[in-house]
Amino acid sequence: MHESGTGSEGRATAGSGVDQEFLALERELAVFLRRARAQSGEMAREVHPELEPAAYGLFVRLDDAGPQRATELAGYFGVGKATMSRQLRALEDLGLVARDPDPADGRASLVRLTEEGRSRFRSVRDARRERYVRKLADWDRAEVAELARLLNHFNLRSEG
Repeated sequence: MHESGTGSEGRATAGSGVDQEFLALERELAVFLRRARAQSGEMAREVHPELEPAAYGLFVRLDDAGPQRATELAGYFGVGKATMSRQLRALEDLGLVARDPDPADGRASLVRLTEEGRSRFRSVRDARRERYVRKLADWDRAEVAELARLLNHFNLRSEG
């Protein structure tokens, strides 16, 4: 880890004003995100061979938060309504999600995981969790909890 000092060793190039810590963060996040996208694609295909990578995140959100409107999902993921509609239609066609009337507004519908979708997703999620357990076996549980806390904090600040 970078040690702070009183000089300019914490800066990138003279006059740039960019902290090395933020450059390191950007670099590590880029690697992490690239790997996460690839793994999400693998996980989505394990749920169903015809799924695109973005589908795995939809499963995570619907399993965690329960039924939601398509517009809420689009907002959560920062994608357009048309993109979300297309993704949900593909999941519906495969029988992995379903739409039910929204009790608060009969004109709208709530998207939910079907039993088949939930079962397939949880099986893959549990296998993924086991991979994390193996990869982080030499980490202290407090370090794992701290990483989760920091990622949550970062994600909350990244919303909206």
